[in-house]
Amino acid sequence: MTTSSMTREAALRLGLAAHALTGLAVSALVQGIAGRFGLPLTEDKLACITVTDLRAIIAGDEHADQDCQVGYDMETLKRAVRLLWGEGVEGSDLPALDAYAEGDMPGSIRVACASNSGEEIDGHFGSCERFLIYQLSPTETRLVAVRSTLEADHAEDRNLARASLIGDCQVVYLQSIGGPAAAKVVRAGVHPVKLREKVGAGGTVSAAAREVLTQLQRALLSPPPWLAKVMGVEAASLAVYRELAAAEEE
Repeated sequence: MTTSSMTREAALRLGLAAHALTGLAVSALVQGIAGRFGLPLTEDKLACITVTDLRAIIAGDEHADQDCQVGYDMETLKRAVRLLWGEGVEGSDLPALDAYAEGDMPGSIRVACASNSGEEIDGHFGSCERFLIYQLSPTETRLVAVRSTLEADHAEDRNLARASLIGDCQVVYLQSIGGPAAAKVVRAGVHPVKLREKVGAGGTVSAAAREVLTQLQRALLSPPPWLAKVMGVEAASLAVYRELAAAEEE
């Protein structure tokens, strides 16, 4: 079962509720609620869930009496239910996706941006709430996916799970990344790029994703060696040496 049958708002609420229920995987919560309320999972359905419902989903209907122990105290269950209702949910203003189908943008690359809010690059690799996924060509930029990192954080190797989450990208922009995590990202075939020091509100390093991508977009026309390698083409700066070598052979 995947989250493709639910809205992005519903997926966000489910992810935050699972995060509040430490040790419960997002997929398990999704399956439990879908089994009880049916698909698709909508905001209206989530708004109907009670603590009793959640207790039954966690424990199983046959064990869900009022006094059963499900591993969470009442306050934790209430908090998870309120998140499912959408109360106190930050980040529900997720950016709208642009229409995209594979093959729409020939010669494009895919870029991930570590984010905690809107279309800002304001997240660290190991702690950002989501990755914004853009398809980028020399003439166009489209936001094609928003991928929550909550389920990856339940994995045994969180950094590896996060690297796998963006494994179809060629570049990832972020505030910072540790050495071991960077090694896993590189092994996944993704080139990590740290933001230059641009301090935003609250003293944090932040930049508008589309502004940063505009700079990268211009570089696609005459890529430096690192970007050329990512794109699988020859760097413009190396072309002159190839021409010299060819002249010498003649």
